[in-house]
Amino acid sequence: MIPTRAADVVVVGAGAAGLHAAVQAADGGASVLLLDADVRPGGQYHRQLPVEFGAVRPERAHHEQPAAADLIARLARHRRVTQRQQVTVWAAEPRVGGGALLHLADVSSGRAVDAGVIAAPRVVLATGAYDRTLPFPGSDLPGVYTPGAARSLLQGARIVPGHRVLVAGTGPFLLPVAAGLIEAGARLAGVLEANHTRGWVRRPRAMAFAPEKVAEAARYTATLTRHRTRVRAGRAVVAVQGDGRVQTATVAKLKPDWTIVPGSEKTIETDAVVVGYGFVPQLELALALGCDTEPGPDGSPVVAVDDAQLTSRPGVYAAGELTGVGGAVLAAAEGALAGLATALDLGTLGERGHAARAAAWQGARARYRRFADALAAVYPVPDGWQSWLADDTVVCRCERVRYGAVRDAVAAGATGLGTVCAATGCGQGRCQGRSCGTGIAELTATLSGVDGPAELPDPLALSVRPVDTPIPLGELADDPDRPE
Repeated sequence: MIPTRAADVVVVGAGAAGLHAAVQAADGGASVLLLDADVRPGGQYHRQLPVEFGAVRPERAHHEQPAAADLIARLARHRRVTQRQQVTVWAAEPRVGGGALLHLADVSSGRAVDAGVIAAPRVVLATGAYDRTLPFPGSDLPGVYTPGAARSLLQGARIVPGHRVLVAGTGPFLLPVAAGLIEAGARLAGVLEANHTRGWVRRPRAMAFAPEKVAEAARYTATLTRHRTRVRAGRAVVAVQGDGRVQTATVAKLKPDWTIVPGSEKTIETDAVVVGYGFVPQLELALALGCDTEPGPDGSPVVAVDDAQLTSRPGVYAAGELTGVGGAVLAAAEGALAGLATALDLGTLGERGHAARAAAWQGARARYRRFADALAAVYPVPDGWQSWLADDTVVCRCERVRYGAVRDAVAAGATGLGTVCAATGCGQGRCQGRSCGTGIAELTATLSGVDGPAELPDPLALSVRPVDTPIPLGELADDPDRPE
């Protein structure tokens, strides 16, 4: 299929980073194509209520909804912006002269349908992140949700995942999820933070760098307090039980290394558990284009970018969580700077205009990158969680692979993430390792006796794939214009 040139700049992802990249590039004189796989733009943080709901006051769904709605409406009116929703990039390859060739799929029917190839002279990757999940006994039972899934249900459909919900894990994202559940009518069985957040006391400057986030956390905490719910630190869900679905959860106090304090286990009745341990950058398209990576704030790989958000590939920019998880404000600043940089690079925006527009965004990026560093320090994920596992604990839900199989594969000589997955089937199901990959990598590293996944011979084995979105082979075979 002959690629078509769609616009000066193609932005992949319509979350906080992608929305700001699109508007700044367009305001800078470039024509922009904004691609997003969801029904409506906004991403995870700015998720909009369905139009079919006919909400009278949709801005009440989230405290930042009014600003997000204004930005989305501005893009919809912008004469230089074309938006395509429910379209995903299933493969990408570098383009001669810079930028990328993007293979598109239409997912509006619930399955991926080949939608052609476009040539992007400049591309901004704003693909976001996945929930970071860790396996524990019973984590494959129906009724176990990630925070991102729970919030999608709340913000996108006004559905609560259960009547009595237990929220656990680590990181500040637990607070808006817990507050949202309460406001939607769910009863909370508890909110458990695995770390002790007194780490913030030792980092007062980090909080000063991010006053908006401090105020946001205070609002969520006030909501919990009004409903007589407090966050219990140093505790985690270490197992769940139930006949066909979650009925009870075992919670325990944790030592600093996240091993269980002996005798601290307690059983709590609950019909849903929301558990998450932060986020993992979505690197697949960046890696397909050959972009370099580097260790992020928490040590996990992120896309390496310069001050203009330019990756190691000419014409390919990256912004948001895939350059380091730091929240929506940081993502917006990085997206805006990436959009402005594309306009400067194309020559539609002069250097003086670029400097004037970029100054404020550069300041915000600097402040919130410091805040991201503090987040990683306050909310670490030590290896002690691995002691919660039993041999029959499912560690890859798609393929039903158990912990014992991973241990046996390493004992038999599997030396890397790729060989462990080949031997056990981990990461070969529908999610392609997006859910289990981080946990499998950490288990493999520990069992192999190396200092973390980065020391494995192939730490990105589950993120490097030629097909990013599953697309039926028949869609490709039936294309009469595709060369043999």
